[in-house]
Amino acid sequence: MYLVVGLGNPGEQYVNTRHNLGFKVIERVGEKLGVTTLKSKFSSYMAALEFSGKKVILAQPQTFMNRSGEAVSAILNWYKMNPGQLILIYDDVDIEVGEVRIRTRGGTAGHKGVESVIASLHTPEFIRVRIGVGRETADADISDYVLSNVPKAQSDKIQAAIEKASDAILTIIKSGVEVAIQELNS
Repeated sequence: MYLVVGLGNPGEQYVNTRHNLGFKVIERVGEKLGVTTLKSKFSSYMAALEFSGKKVILAQPQTFMNRSGEAVSAILNWYKMNPGQLILIYDDVDIEVGEVRIRTRGGTAGHKGVESVIASLHTPEFIRVRIGVGRETADADISDYVLSNVPKAQSDKIQAAIEKASDAILTIIKSGVEVAIQELNS
């Protein structure tokens, strides 16, 4: 069983921002698996389904980024899952635009949503699928940057990353995280 969570912020003004790429990946995974609607539960939009013989929960927390851990923790507790069954998807300013990376643990790199999840779960040990959004300059305001819309010049790279990330998630569920990492790096 896996809980696949895409981080983002609720509201129309955030739909096309860099910070909402986690939501976009959840939508793409849902499309690939035939999900047509997400139900509201545990302060999230969710769907439960089967893929490759495993139960999969897709979720988009509606708590705003800084409180994402509350929703993630509630869902894990309800389904009696452990943090090792979590796949967390989010934007990463320390990765080049359009790149996708997978890790099984790590720090927050200043990402408030990841900070919230780690604080709520009391562990940094869960699968992370990180989508690179780059950064303008080293001294630019990160909040303004991630809360701004993806510019047209980057949209093709971002769309390709969403596709790559959604494929990687399906590989994790079907074949395991190590296989997904190998496929992503090949």
